[in-house]
Amino acid sequence: MPNQEITSATAPSEQSVGIIKPYYSPRLCNDDLAPTRDQNWSWYNIFSFWMSDVHSMGGYVVAASFFTLGLTSWQVLLCLLCGICIVQICANLVAKPSQQAGVPYAVICRQAFGVFGANIPAVIRGLIAFAWYGIQTYLAASALMLVLLKFFPSLTPLTVPHWLGLSALGWICFGIMWVLQAMVFWHGMSAIKRFIDVAGPAVYVVMLMLAGWILYKTGLSNISFTLSTKTLTVGQQGWEMLTATALVVSYFSGPLLNFGDFSRYGKSMSEIRRGNRWGLPFNFLLFSIVTVVIVSGTQSLFGQMITDPIETVSRVGNSVAVALGLLTMIIATIGINIVANFVSPAFDFSNCSPQKISFRTGGMIAAVGSVLLTPWNLFQSPELIHYTLDVLGAFIGPLFGILLADYYLIKRGHMDVDALFNASPSGRYWYRNGFNPKAIGALVPAVLIGLVISFTPSLHQVANFSWFIGAFLAGGFYRYIARHDRATGNAMGFMKTEAE
Repeated sequence: MPNQEITSATAPSEQSVGIIKPYYSPRLCNDDLAPTRDQNWSWYNIFSFWMSDVHSMGGYVVAASFFTLGLTSWQVLLCLLCGICIVQICANLVAKPSQQAGVPYAVICRQAFGVFGANIPAVIRGLIAFAWYGIQTYLAASALMLVLLKFFPSLTPLTVPHWLGLSALGWICFGIMWVLQAMVFWHGMSAIKRFIDVAGPAVYVVMLMLAGWILYKTGLSNISFTLSTKTLTVGQQGWEMLTATALVVSYFSGPLLNFGDFSRYGKSMSEIRRGNRWGLPFNFLLFSIVTVVIVSGTQSLFGQMITDPIETVSRVGNSVAVALGLLTMIIATIGINIVANFVSPAFDFSNCSPQKISFRTGGMIAAVGSVLLTPWNLFQSPELIHYTLDVLGAFIGPLFGILLADYYLIKRGHMDVDALFNASPSGRYWYRNGFNPKAIGALVPAVLIGLVISFTPSLHQVANFSWFIGAFLAGGFYRYIARHDRATGNAMGFMKTEAE
């Protein structure tokens, strides 16, 4: 459904109830998957979405690590800017089909993979969320444990590993974080929108206060924007710059693929583009600079470079300041976890069986699955987590490439929204028994090549570019295989089976 036909009317409940037509198949549709009635997200909501992604403990470590590559500060900032601009361009491309149709990524994928074949990318995204959701929850629980031990040192005996590799206090903190996230999610997208509108800015307040405190303690002369003592040749500098740019895109590859789940609520593409512009290049560069001020200051203040924001905050002398800082970090982690690892699998699993799995049920499947993985054991084994996430990540680039190749190069912006919910053989996206062999045929070899790169030690440096390799290979394969299906005409628009 074109955007101009979707008003920003208030939904009758916290959930964004969709428009379900009588002829939509119940095998493909429920209120959560249907074109939304609730397109009321402004540029600021999109801006806050990206703030929640950037302002996290992972984002902090990534931003700081780029300044340790041996590059000068201007080279690092140039890499950050180039990488985040690529993310911005890709986010605008991903956003368009979901915003105009008002449906999540899992439904948009039906156009390329078939009405039932779309469950393939949906399940892949859900499995990725299992791992990341659990790890992020564990990190937030660790921060909460530090707060509790700061004020209640008598709890220290409870920190001894007790069951399945986690201590009694660890289980308590993990359970608290698990429940808090579930409570926000359970109240629907409206509650999630309000939460991320507060979470992102709150982290900036703490970060700026921490940076100010460090500048006060160390002085501006002790802050360096180049945190490495390595000396690189011209060739090495060029390679490191390319690597840093690729790593920026790779870091945001998950939220980027998921972006359609949130852009579907955007008022217009102009609002989304504005939110992306402020939320990505401007926000990420500012966050990176503040991060480097803090990390560089820890070298002078504590005699060692600390890239863990939790440890940095915990070293502040004032107990109240420590508690507020750590609680804000916890809020930030909840924000990115809900945005990146809760909402998207909720839609994905709901897509697999719309009448049995609602948005809420799908999210809880991901939440329960994350506990069964015992993410603290996964996180404490770098080799295991490396291979687990590399295997899952090898799918992200190819899925992205096929999505864009199908919408922009093959369908040329045309979409029959009603056919996305048509489970009959006469449906436009039925293909072969509900699956599109061409999309699957493009996905499989691209993924296999990504896996070979991930598991071949001699290709370790190339693995940093796996997202680009997967996206271009899958997009190119699909463009070639489906070349005879290319839509005719130059107009970009949506096709209807009947008038709205």
